[in-house]
Amino acid sequence: MQALVLAGGSGTRFWPLSRRTNPKQLLALEGGATLLQRTVDRLRSLVEARDVWVCTTAALADAVAAQLPQVPRAQVLAEPEGRNTAPAIAWAVASMPASRRGEPVLVLPADHRIGDDASFRAVLADAAAAAATGRVLALGVRPRWAETGYGYLELAEPLAEGTGPRRVTRFVEKPERRRAEEFLASGRYLWNGGIFAFRGDTLLSLVERHLPALSSGLATIARAPRRLAEVYHTLPAISIDHGVMEKLDDLATLPLDCGWSDLGSWEALAEVLPRDRDGNSVHGDVVAVGCRDSLLWAEEGTVAVVGLEGMVVVRTADALLVLPKARSQEVREIVDRLRDDGREDLL
Repeated sequence: MQALVLAGGSGTRFWPLSRRTNPKQLLALEGGATLLQRTVDRLRSLVEARDVWVCTTAALADAVAAQLPQVPRAQVLAEPEGRNTAPAIAWAVASMPASRRGEPVLVLPADHRIGDDASFRAVLADAAAAAATGRVLALGVRPRWAETGYGYLELAEPLAEGTGPRRVTRFVEKPERRRAEEFLASGRYLWNGGIFAFRGDTLLSLVERHLPALSSGLATIARAPRRLAEVYHTLPAISIDHGVMEKLDDLATLPLDCGWSDLGSWEALAEVLPRDRDGNSVHGDVVAVGCRDSLLWAEEGTVAVVGLEGMVVVRTADALLVLPKARSQEVREIVDRLRDDGREDLL
């Protein structure tokens, strides 16, 4: 099989640590290896390094390649610009050798966290086996609480007797609290994990059927590779979920129960980091007095705080972020404000 790792994200919700040239997937948020390196490393017993492909941006390609010396440099693909996941995935699959398009392809984001690598690999192996028969799978995560920030997959009955793949009846956008609680109680929904398995030729056939403009653009790029940037700019900017997966009547899934997190915010990171006896997660040179349930991060210099509860404090060389942990998603608004103010030095 082959694996495709999507590593082009900007990681704005981890500002000020995450920047354009050093986004979330390139950071070692738990020490040691970066999120990107961990993603590739946990595939090791399933996929050889020579069978790993990475799709990223032109600005990040060299940094990605430097972090993954075991992956052939030609298989670190640089998008000329971001056009969402359907063009990224389809272009990457089209870039794989035509002789291998009958093999399963696993698609994984580069910036997710997995707590139980062995369980994760076991499900990926089952997904690849199902994909080898022509099935398309969108893996879901067993919900652990009524999350309103994730999309959901609604499940039908198993495709066959036993505990194998189940059909996905529909995708559900991020629900309001009451509906999320109903989803959790029903036992018929999974969080949409953004992880897919399919045969390469199956995916390209589905793109041709459901996104003909994308398929046509890829054919032009194949005929004239020098026109990549010109043609890529014209490709439809759409997610693989909306463009292909939601249109399938026979989409299948397998549940993941492996300590998954998309690490979508500083609050989400605080949930997985070790905590001291007061519930604080601390990184770097931090002096905390009378603080509880806070994330205190000193990338450089010293952070000294008194009497904080439920807060995030992040210091880098050139910026300081302070906000309630429960409002971590609003970091994006700071990034938007900096962009509007022309503060490129902080982006």
